[in-house]
Amino acid sequence: MTSRTVTLLDVARAAGVSKSTVSDALQGSGRVAEATRDRVRAVAEELGYRPNSAARRLRRASTGAVGLHLPATATRLDYYMNLAFGAVERAQEDGLDMVLLAPFGAAGGRIASRVDGLLVIDPEPGDSAVPGLLDAGVPVVTGERYLGPATGPSGAVVCDNAASLTALLDHVTERGARRPALLAPSGSSAWATALRATAGSWGRAHGVAVTLRTVPFAATPAEAEAATRALLAADPAVDAVICAPDGSAPGVLRAAAALGRKVGASSACGTTSASGASGASRASRASDGNGRTGEGGRSEGGGPGRPGGTDAAAGPVGAGLLVASCVDGTATRGAEPPVTAVDLRPAAYGRACAELLCDILADRAAPDTVRRHSWSLETRASTGSPG
Repeated sequence: MTSRTVTLLDVARAAGVSKSTVSDALQGSGRVAEATRDRVRAVAEELGYRPNSAARRLRRASTGAVGLHLPATATRLDYYMNLAFGAVERAQEDGLDMVLLAPFGAAGGRIASRVDGLLVIDPEPGDSAVPGLLDAGVPVVTGERYLGPATGPSGAVVCDNAASLTALLDHVTERGARRPALLAPSGSSAWATALRATAGSWGRAHGVAVTLRTVPFAATPAEAEAATRALLAADPAVDAVICAPDGSAPGVLRAAAALGRKVGASSACGTTSASGASGASRASRASDGNGRTGEGGRSEGGGPGRPGGTDAAAGPVGAGLLVASCVDGTATRGAEPPVTAVDLRPAAYGRACAELLCDILADRAAPDTVRRHSWSLETRASTGSPG
Protein backbone atom coordinates (compact mmCIF):
# COMPACT_ATOMS: atom_id res chain seq x y z
CA MET A 1 0.00 0.00 0.00
CA THR A 2 2.62 2.47 -1.01
CA SER A 3 0.71 4.14 -3.86
CA ARG A 4 -1.67 6.01 -1.55
CA THR A 5 -1.93 7.15 2.06
CA VAL A 6 -2.49 4.27 4.48
CA THR A 7 -5.54 4.82 6.67
CA LEU A 8 -6.71 3.52 10.04
CA LEU A 9 -9.22 1.34 8.18
CA ASP A 10 -6.40 -0.26 6.17
CA VAL A 11 -4.59 -1.12 9.40
CA ALA A 12 -7.82 -2.43 10.99
CA ARG A 13 -8.51 -4.76 8.04
CA ALA A 14 -4.94 -6.08 7.97
CA ALA A 15 -4.89 -6.63 11.75
CA GLY A 16 -8.38 -8.15 11.87
CA VAL A 17 -9.73 -5.66 14.43
CA SER A 18 -12.07 -2.68 14.46
CA LYS A 19 -11.03 0.84 13.47
CA SER A 20 -11.64 2.06 17.04
CA THR A 21 -9.37 -0.68 18.40
CA VAL A 22 -6.61 0.47 16.04
CA SER A 23 -7.07 4.05 17.19
CA ASP A 24 -6.93 3.08 20.87
CA ALA A 25 -3.94 0.80 20.33
CA LEU A 26 -1.91 3.45 18.54
CA GLN A 27 -2.79 6.20 21.02
CA GLY A 28 -2.26 4.05 24.12
CA SER A 29 -5.84 4.62 25.28
CA GLY A 30 -8.84 2.38 25.88
CA ARG A 31 -8.86 -1.20 27.09
CA VAL A 32 -6.79 -3.00 24.50
CA ALA A 33 -4.97 -6.20 25.36
CA GLU A 34 -1.19 -5.88 25.23
CA ALA A 35 -0.90 -8.60 22.57
CA THR A 36 -3.49 -6.84 20.40
CA ARG A 37 -1.77 -3.49 20.90
CA ASP A 38 1.55 -4.99 19.82
CA ARG A 39 0.01 -6.67 16.76
CA VAL A 40 -1.74 -3.46 15.66
CA ARG A 41 1.43 -1.43 15.97
CA ALA A 42 3.44 -4.03 14.06
CA VAL A 43 0.89 -4.01 11.24
CA ALA A 44 0.80 -0.20 11.18
CA GLU A 45 4.56 -0.07 10.88
CA GLU A 46 4.61 -2.72 8.17
CA LEU A 47 2.01 -0.85 6.11
CA GLY A 48 3.76 2.48 6.62
CA TYR A 49 0.84 4.11 8.46
CA ARG A 50 1.51 7.68 9.54
CA PRO A 51 -1.07 9.42 11.76
CA ASN A 52 -2.47 12.75 10.62
CA SER A 53 -1.31 15.08 13.39
CA ALA A 54 -3.86 17.78 12.61
CA ALA A 55 -6.76 15.34 12.65
CA ARG A 56 -5.46 13.73 15.81
CA ARG A 57 -5.46 17.08 17.60
CA LEU A 58 -9.03 17.74 16.46
CA ARG A 59 -10.19 14.34 17.73
CA ARG A 60 -8.38 14.70 21.04
CA ALA A 61 -9.16 17.81 23.08
CA SER A 62 -6.13 19.47 24.58
CA THR A 63 -5.78 19.13 28.34
CA GLY A 64 -3.63 22.23 28.63
CA ALA A 65 -1.09 20.32 30.75
CA VAL A 66 2.10 18.33 30.39
CA GLY A 67 3.52 15.75 32.78
CA LEU A 68 6.95 15.66 34.43
CA HIS A 69 8.51 12.37 35.58
CA LEU A 70 11.63 12.61 37.75
CA PRO A 71 13.77 9.84 39.29
CA ALA A 72 12.48 8.52 42.61
CA THR A 73 15.43 10.13 44.44
CA ALA A 74 14.74 13.58 43.00
CA THR A 75 12.89 15.12 45.92
CA ARG A 76 16.04 15.55 48.03
CA LEU A 77 18.38 16.76 45.28
CA ASP A 78 18.81 20.45 44.42
CA TYR A 79 19.56 19.59 40.80
CA TYR A 80 16.13 18.14 40.06
CA MET A 81 14.23 20.80 41.96
CA ASN A 82 15.96 23.54 39.95
CA LEU A 83 15.32 21.59 36.77
CA ALA A 84 11.63 21.26 37.61
CA PHE A 85 11.23 24.98 38.25
CA GLY A 86 12.87 25.75 34.91
CA ALA A 87 10.53 23.34 33.11
CA VAL A 88 7.44 24.78 34.82
CA GLU A 89 8.43 28.32 33.89
CA ARG A 90 8.93 27.45 30.22
CA ALA A 91 5.72 25.40 29.94
CA GLN A 92 3.72 28.30 31.35
CA GLU A 93 5.03 30.53 28.57
CA ASP A 94 3.09 28.30 26.15
CA GLY A 95 0.04 28.33 28.43
CA LEU A 96 0.63 24.81 29.73
CA ASP A 97 0.43 23.64 33.34
CA MET A 98 3.01 21.15 34.61
CA VAL A 99 1.83 18.02 36.42
CA LEU A 100 4.44 16.28 38.59
CA LEU A 101 3.91 12.54 38.24
CA ALA A 102 4.37 10.11 41.10
CA PRO A 103 7.53 7.98 40.59
CA PHE A 104 5.49 4.77 40.44
CA GLY A 105 2.23 6.23 39.23
CA ALA A 106 -0.45 5.36 36.70
CA ALA A 107 0.15 3.45 33.49
CA GLY A 108 0.84 5.35 30.29
CA GLY A 109 -2.65 5.03 28.79
CA ARG A 110 -4.30 6.66 31.82
CA ILE A 111 -1.69 9.41 31.98
CA ALA A 112 -2.20 10.18 28.30
CA SER A 113 -5.80 11.16 28.99
CA ARG A 114 -4.65 13.83 31.46
CA VAL A 115 -1.75 15.50 29.62
CA ASP A 116 -0.78 16.61 26.13
CA GLY A 117 2.84 15.48 26.46
CA LEU A 118 5.44 14.19 28.88
CA LEU A 119 8.91 15.08 30.12
CA VAL A 120 10.86 12.08 31.42
CA ILE A 121 14.12 13.11 33.09
CA ASP A 122 17.13 10.78 33.42
CA PRO A 123 15.12 7.68 32.46
CA GLU A 124 16.52 4.49 33.96
CA PRO A 125 16.03 1.22 32.04
CA GLY A 126 15.28 -0.31 35.45
CA ASP A 127 12.47 2.16 36.21
CA SER A 128 9.28 0.16 35.66
CA ALA A 129 7.26 3.31 34.97
CA VAL A 130 9.35 4.50 32.02
CA PRO A 131 8.25 2.05 29.26
CA GLY A 132 4.59 2.91 29.87
CA LEU A 133 5.35 6.63 29.75
CA LEU A 134 7.27 6.32 26.49
CA ASP A 135 4.40 4.30 25.04
CA ALA A 136 1.62 6.55 26.35
CA GLY A 137 0.44 7.81 22.96
CA VAL A 138 1.48 11.45 23.55
CA PRO A 139 4.74 13.22 22.62
CA VAL A 140 7.53 12.46 25.07
CA VAL A 141 10.79 14.36 25.53
CA THR A 142 13.53 12.81 27.65
CA GLY A 143 16.23 14.65 29.55
CA GLU A 144 19.18 12.48 28.49
CA ARG A 145 18.79 9.46 26.25
CA TYR A 146 16.87 6.37 27.25
CA LEU A 147 19.09 3.28 26.99
CA GLY A 148 16.33 0.72 27.50
CA PRO A 149 14.43 -1.39 24.96
CA ALA A 150 11.08 0.45 24.99
CA THR A 151 9.71 2.75 22.30
CA GLY A 152 11.97 5.74 21.74
CA PRO A 153 10.88 9.24 22.82
CA SER A 154 9.64 11.98 20.49
CA GLY A 155 12.71 14.05 21.29
CA ALA A 156 15.60 14.44 23.73
CA VAL A 157 17.82 17.08 25.28
CA VAL A 158 21.29 15.77 26.11
CA CYS A 159 24.49 16.92 27.79
CA ASP A 160 27.96 15.76 26.80
CA ASN A 161 28.63 13.98 30.09
CA ALA A 162 31.79 12.34 28.77
CA ALA A 163 33.23 15.76 27.98
CA SER A 164 32.36 17.16 31.41
CA LEU A 165 34.12 14.35 33.30
CA THR A 166 37.05 14.59 30.90
CA ALA A 167 37.32 18.30 31.76
CA LEU A 168 37.40 17.47 35.49
CA LEU A 169 40.03 14.77 35.08
CA ASP A 170 42.15 17.04 32.88
CA HIS A 171 41.81 19.82 35.44
CA VAL A 172 42.91 17.80 38.47
CA THR A 173 45.88 16.36 36.59
CA GLU A 174 46.87 19.85 35.49
CA ARG A 175 46.76 20.81 39.18
CA GLY A 176 49.18 18.00 40.01
CA ALA A 177 47.07 14.88 40.64
CA ARG A 178 48.66 11.61 39.58
CA ARG A 179 46.22 9.14 41.10
CA PRO A 180 42.61 10.34 40.58
CA ALA A 181 39.55 8.47 41.79
CA LEU A 182 35.86 8.71 40.93
CA LEU A 183 32.92 8.07 43.24
CA ALA A 184 30.82 6.82 40.36
CA PRO A 185 27.01 6.66 40.40
CA SER A 186 25.30 3.30 40.31
CA GLY A 187 22.47 2.55 37.91
CA SER A 188 22.05 2.43 34.16
CA SER A 189 20.97 5.97 33.28
CA ALA A 190 22.79 7.65 30.39
CA TRP A 191 24.57 9.96 32.87
CA ALA A 192 25.81 7.19 35.16
CA THR A 193 26.82 4.97 32.26
CA ALA A 194 28.74 7.77 30.53
CA LEU A 195 30.69 8.69 33.67
CA ARG A 196 31.82 5.14 34.38
CA ALA A 197 32.79 4.53 30.76
CA THR A 198 34.64 7.84 30.50
CA ALA A 199 36.72 7.16 33.61
CA GLY A 200 37.99 4.01 31.93
CA SER A 201 38.61 5.50 28.49
CA TRP A 202 40.31 8.62 29.90
CA GLY A 203 42.57 6.45 32.06
CA ARG A 204 43.58 4.27 29.12
CA ALA A 205 44.27 7.30 26.94
CA HIS A 206 46.48 8.92 29.60
CA GLY A 207 48.11 5.79 30.99
CA VAL A 208 46.62 6.55 34.41
CA ALA A 209 44.35 4.18 36.32
CA VAL A 210 41.28 6.03 37.55
CA THR A 211 40.15 4.26 40.70
CA LEU A 212 36.38 3.66 40.70
CA ARG A 213 34.17 3.37 43.77
CA THR A 214 30.48 2.88 43.03
CA VAL A 215 28.08 4.81 45.26
CA PRO A 216 24.29 5.24 45.11
CA PHE A 217 22.97 7.47 42.31
CA ALA A 218 21.84 9.98 44.95
CA ALA A 219 24.49 9.27 47.58
CA THR A 220 24.16 11.32 50.77
CA PRO A 221 27.14 13.19 52.27
CA ALA A 222 27.39 10.42 54.90
CA GLU A 223 27.54 7.75 52.19
CA ALA A 224 30.15 9.76 50.28
CA GLU A 225 32.20 10.18 53.47
CA ALA A 226 32.15 6.46 54.16
CA ALA A 227 33.10 5.66 50.55
CA THR A 228 35.96 8.17 50.61
CA ARG A 229 37.33 6.81 53.91
CA ALA A 230 37.26 3.29 52.48
CA LEU A 231 38.83 4.47 49.24
CA LEU A 232 41.73 6.27 50.92
CA ALA A 233 42.26 3.41 53.37
CA ALA A 234 42.55 0.95 50.49
CA ASP A 235 44.65 3.24 48.28
CA PRO A 236 46.46 6.00 50.21
CA ALA A 237 48.14 7.13 46.99
CA VAL A 238 44.88 8.62 45.70
CA ASP A 239 45.44 12.38 45.44
CA ALA A 240 42.19 13.53 43.82
CA VAL A 241 38.59 12.48 44.45
CA ILE A 242 35.85 13.41 41.99
CA CYS A 243 32.39 12.73 43.40
CA ALA A 244 29.50 12.29 41.00
CA PRO A 245 26.26 12.51 43.04
CA ASP A 246 24.65 15.89 43.62
CA GLY A 247 25.24 17.20 47.15
CA SER A 248 27.74 14.55 48.20
CA ALA A 249 30.93 16.66 48.11
CA PRO A 250 30.77 17.77 51.80
CA GLY A 251 31.11 14.11 52.77
CA VAL A 252 34.34 13.84 50.79
CA LEU A 253 35.67 16.95 52.55
CA ARG A 254 34.77 15.52 55.97
CA ALA A 255 36.62 12.31 55.18
CA ALA A 256 39.68 14.23 54.04
CA ALA A 257 39.69 16.32 57.23
CA ALA A 258 39.32 13.25 59.44
CA LEU A 259 42.26 11.57 57.71
CA GLY A 260 44.51 14.61 57.86
CA ARG A 261 44.48 15.20 54.11
CA LYS A 262 44.78 18.87 53.18
CA VAL A 263 42.27 19.90 50.51
CA GLY A 264 43.01 22.60 47.99
CA ALA A 265 45.74 25.05 47.22
CA SER A 266 48.85 23.05 48.09
CA SER A 267 47.44 19.61 47.55
CA ALA A 268 48.80 17.26 44.92
CA CYS A 269 51.02 19.90 43.35
CA GLY A 270 54.20 19.22 45.24
CA THR A 271 53.55 19.14 48.99
CA THR A 272 53.94 15.37 49.20
CA SER A 273 57.38 14.40 50.48
CA ALA A 274 59.79 12.44 48.34
CA SER A 275 59.13 9.39 50.46
CA GLY A 276 55.39 9.90 50.07
CA ALA A 277 55.74 10.22 46.29
CA SER A 278 57.73 7.01 46.20
CA GLY A 279 55.01 5.23 48.13
CA ALA A 280 52.35 6.67 45.84
CA SER A 281 54.17 5.31 42.82
CA ARG A 282 54.29 1.81 44.26
CA ALA A 283 50.63 2.00 45.35
CA SER A 284 49.70 2.92 41.80
CA ARG A 285 51.54 -0.08 40.41
CA ALA A 286 50.03 -2.39 43.01
CA SER A 287 46.43 -1.30 42.60
CA ASP A 288 44.03 -3.71 40.95
CA GLY A 289 41.92 -0.84 39.54
CA ASN A 290 39.17 -1.17 42.13
CA GLY A 291 40.69 0.93 44.85
CA ARG A 292 42.46 -2.04 46.48
CA THR A 293 46.21 -2.28 46.88
CA GLY A 294 48.59 -5.10 47.61
CA GLU A 295 51.55 -5.06 49.96
CA GLY A 296 53.38 -2.63 47.65
CA GLY A 297 50.70 0.00 48.35
CA ARG A 298 52.37 1.17 51.59
CA SER A 299 54.12 4.53 51.53
CA GLU A 300 57.63 4.88 52.85
CA GLY A 301 58.63 6.99 55.83
CA GLY A 302 58.06 6.86 59.58
CA GLY A 303 55.21 5.11 61.27
CA PRO A 304 51.69 6.49 61.64
CA GLY A 305 51.58 9.79 63.46
CA ARG A 306 55.31 10.54 63.15
CA PRO A 307 56.39 13.65 61.24
CA GLY A 308 56.97 12.83 57.62
CA GLY A 309 55.45 9.41 58.14
CA THR A 310 52.26 7.84 56.85
CA ASP A 311 48.91 6.72 58.08
CA ALA A 312 47.36 3.55 56.64
CA ALA A 313 44.21 5.46 55.75
CA ALA A 314 45.52 8.94 55.16
CA GLY A 315 48.67 8.33 53.16
CA PRO A 316 51.55 10.71 53.85
CA VAL A 317 50.59 12.85 56.86
CA GLY A 318 49.56 16.27 55.57
CA ALA A 319 49.51 15.07 51.95
CA GLY A 320 47.07 16.97 49.81
CA LEU A 321 43.85 15.87 48.21
CA LEU A 322 42.09 17.58 45.33
CA VAL A 323 38.29 17.38 45.48
CA ALA A 324 35.83 18.06 42.66
CA SER A 325 32.21 17.29 41.82
CA CYS A 326 30.33 16.27 38.66
CA VAL A 327 27.33 18.38 39.74
CA ASP A 328 27.45 21.96 41.01
CA GLY A 329 24.98 23.27 43.55
CA THR A 330 24.48 24.78 46.98
CA ALA A 331 26.58 22.06 48.63
CA THR A 332 29.63 22.67 46.45
CA ARG A 333 29.43 26.47 46.41
CA GLY A 334 28.91 26.73 50.18
CA ALA A 335 31.48 24.12 51.23
CA GLU A 336 34.73 24.98 53.01
CA PRO A 337 36.73 25.11 50.88
CA PRO A 338 34.36 25.73 47.95
CA VAL A 339 34.42 22.75 45.60
CA THR A 340 35.31 22.78 41.91
CA ALA A 341 32.31 21.42 40.00
CA VAL A 342 30.55 21.06 36.66
CA ASP A 343 27.64 23.48 36.43
CA LEU A 344 25.00 21.58 34.48
CA ARG A 345 22.71 24.65 34.58
CA PRO A 346 19.69 22.61 35.74
CA ALA A 347 17.08 25.39 35.50
CA ALA A 348 18.14 26.11 31.93
CA TYR A 349 18.14 22.38 31.22
CA GLY A 350 14.57 22.08 32.47
CA ARG A 351 13.60 25.01 30.26
CA ALA A 352 15.26 23.37 27.27
CA CYS A 353 13.38 20.10 27.81
CA ALA A 354 10.04 21.89 28.19
CA GLU A 355 10.77 24.08 25.18
CA LEU A 356 11.41 21.07 22.95
CA LEU A 357 8.17 19.44 24.13
CA CYS A 358 6.24 22.67 23.50
CA ASP A 359 7.81 22.96 20.05
CA ILE A 360 6.83 19.39 19.15
CA LEU A 361 3.27 19.92 20.40
CA ALA A 362 2.97 23.10 18.33
CA ASP A 363 4.63 21.53 15.25
CA ARG A 364 7.58 23.91 15.56
CA ALA A 365 9.96 20.95 15.84
CA ALA A 366 9.90 17.56 14.19
CA PRO A 367 9.66 14.34 16.20
CA ASP A 368 13.02 12.67 16.91
CA THR A 369 14.66 16.07 17.44
CA VAL A 370 17.73 15.93 19.70
CA ARG A 371 19.05 19.17 21.18
CA ARG A 372 22.30 19.75 23.06
CA HIS A 373 22.61 21.47 26.42
CA SER A 374 25.82 23.21 27.48
CA TRP A 375 27.65 23.05 30.82
CA SER A 376 30.59 24.92 32.35
CA LEU A 377 33.46 24.01 34.65
CA GLU A 378 33.58 26.16 37.79
CA THR A 379 37.06 25.96 39.34
CA ARG A 380 37.36 26.72 43.05
CA ALA A 381 39.68 26.39 46.02
CA SER A 382 39.22 22.62 46.46
CA THR A 383 41.51 22.07 43.47
CA GLY A 384 43.85 24.91 44.26
CA SER A 385 42.02 27.41 42.06
CA PRO A 386 40.88 30.83 43.29
CA GLY A 387 37.42 30.77 44.81
